[in-house]
Amino acid sequence: MAARAHDVAAFAFRGRLACLNFADSVWRLPIPKSSSIHDIQKAAAEAAEAFRYTKEVKEVVEIVETIELPEIQLYVDEEDIFEMPGLFASMAEGLMVAPPERQVGYGSYGDHTMEFCDDESLWSY
Repeated sequence: MAARAHDVAAFAFRGRLACLNFADSVWRLPIPKSSSIHDIQKAAAEAAEAFRYTKEVKEVVEIVETIELPEIQLYVDEEDIFEMPGLFASMAEGLMVAPPERQVGYGSYGDHTMEFCDDESLWSY
């Protein structure tokens, strides 16, 4: 509501140069009768009232039939199927393993970093 009132006032003062909240629906806004403050305020109040959110409450009555569900006769142990205790144990063991050694290869200069990079310049103008 306040955004619509702002749009009315901004459009009244700035015209087509106004920065509007709802630029795609300028045609829906009331136009003030004149450029007087009173007329602009009146048009802004009309816009706020026109776009007021009204919650309509309609009484809905539903008749729900209760159905008795059959008892569950089969129990599935998902922990046993997916071997969860073993999975958790192997995850814990994985945390105790030492990380692999660093491989010397692309992007890695090993221990000879300074020897290979002496003639390279990061900034060449």
